Amino acid sequence: MEKIEVDMLDDVFERFLSNFQLFKDRDVLRHDYVPPKLPHRETLIKYLGMIVAPILKMARCSNVFIYGKPGTGKTVAMKYVLSRLERKAAESGASVKVAYVNCRLAGTEYRVFTSLCEAIEVHVPFTGLAVGEIFDRLKKGLEVRKVSFIAVLDEIDELVKTRGDGLLYELTRINEVLASSKVSIVGISNDLCFKELLEPRVLSSLSEEEIMFRPYDASELRDILQERAKLAFCGNVLLDGAIGLCAALAAGEHGDARRALDLLRVAGEVAERNNADAITEDHVREAARRIEHDRVFDALTNLTTHSKLVLFSVYFLGKANISAAITGDIYEVYGELCKEVGTSTLTQRRVSGLINELDAMGLLNARVVSRGRYGRTKKISLAIPRSPFKKIYANDDYLDLLTNFTPTCLKGKLRRS
Repeated sequence: MEKIEVDMLDDVFERFLSNFQLFKDRDVLRHDYVPPKLPHRETLIKYLGMIVAPILKMARCSNVFIYGKPGTGKTVAMKYVLSRLERKAAESGASVKVAYVNCRLAGTEYRVFTSLCEAIEVHVPFTGLAVGEIFDRLKKGLEVRKVSFIAVLDEIDELVKTRGDGLLYELTRINEVLASSKVSIVGISNDLCFKELLEPRVLSSLSEEEIMFRPYDASELRDILQERAKLAFCGNVLLDGAIGLCAALAAGEHGDARRALDLLRVAGEVAERNNADAITEDHVREAARRIEHDRVFDALTNLTTHSKLVLFSVYFLGKANISAAITGDIYEVYGELCKEVGTSTLTQRRVSGLINELDAMGLLNARVVSRGRYGRTKKISLAIPRSPFKKIYANDDYLDLLTNFTPTCLKGKLRRS
């Protein structure tokens, strides 16, 4: 059996090596690739450059808050500007240091401060110190090195939502205790309402400059894909209709360039596995189906427990033919589910916030409907198929017991539709 499996894999690898190659460099289509050109972001890039330029003369530049929906080019534009800034600083002899931290991946204030310390070559242990001690080491390291320092905090909203804005407050005040170095902050957020989470004292310091990145339209996405395709694919293997379809599908999802690049890359991989000589619209459609499945799977499995319980509540209401529930219905079922799995319940206001977050992720549909003289209400339903939803959570040891559970409050008590 082992010999057969080895031969089978060897055959797969040999066929890949000997077949006609579609890709020249597939990494060009990854999210973290910074291209030599950024179509339709030239004006914003120039503006960002003007904001950070004072750093080259050892002056502190304004703090910047950049926001916009996912896939609008915020991160790649900032990385592009900073890479050029570092190059110019090296040419001119300016002492400039840059730190980029993804706060979603870092997860805690400790790890964010650790990343900032590493950027200026200050060693700190992975764990074991108080956050205040790490911050003190950062300040001492900056003073010794006498640098202009830019801290880029990407997806800062994720950290603030879970840990509060204490880290931001400390960083926005750090220049008050520094004599030899200057620190500037760039905050990047996908949440257009993120500023509402900040205390006024933090907001006024962080948002000295604000830049909004709007979504791309279909023609702009097409231009982006054409530029990347020149670097990613060999010859004329990409049919024009495939690029147009990728752009159209991504434009329909809030102009997300990352979605467009994923579609193009996966379409190329689908064509490659089928031994095709060119990437067609059919390959793009197959890529869209695969990505959608993976997106839903990843989103569901990575949710917090209470977000999962809210989704389960909507799922159970759907089983009871309550296809468009209101928040009160959901909260009643949610309370029973919390009791069943042995966890404490959140307030109804917090559950309402979770519903809004799930709606923004595309897992729930929450639409406001008018009830005439009775005002308006929000009707909520699942935005994903119920069958994969149940299958995914059947593999969750903690929530598996809910797959066959029926809340007592659904036995004739809730009758709204």
